[in-house]
Amino acid sequence: MTLILFNKPYDVLSQFTDRGTEGSARRTLSHFIDVPGIYPAGRLDLDSEGLLLLTDDGRLQARIADPAFKLPKTYLVQVEGVITDTALAALRRGVRLKDGPTRPAEAEAIADPQLWPRDPPIRVRKSIPDCWISLTIREGRNRQVRRMTAAVGFPTLRLVRWRVGDWTLDGLSPGEWQCRPA
Repeated sequence: MTLILFNKPYDVLSQFTDRGTEGSARRTLSHFIDVPGIYPAGRLDLDSEGLLLLTDDGRLQARIADPAFKLPKTYLVQVEGVITDTALAALRRGVRLKDGPTRPAEAEAIADPQLWPRDPPIRVRKSIPDCWISLTIREGRNRQVRRMTAAVGFPTLRLVRWRVGDWTLDGLSPGEWQCRPA
């Protein structure tokens, strides 16, 4: 069984081929990883960064990706504005999105995690501060974290998945990967 932890950079597709428009030159997993027979266990949006797990084991892939297993996923989220206790409490209770309420999340304000610089950098507004939160969810709807922070009035500027279950991004720079025990 192979399990690969990959630090997906910003603007990289979470798949090995680009099925987009003809002639598109978007970067994919194949630009970074040349290991046959592995597949992503879950996804990260093009504009999200961080931990992506890949495996050749179908059962492990299902356990990681299927929301029924409620595997915790922790994100470091830079939001526009200074997060309030009220907004954090709403995230902890679960928020209502267009596709229904979310499960309760773990949410807390954190100090700037001093991550690698993003390329391109986030948009910065001199008149509007920003801050970081740690958000742990146990489901995985499309663009869920971004929609949750927006629902409580704090749009996401940068989104980095730091942890999935017991696996973390510790020691991996953007674009780097390593095999780990499952």
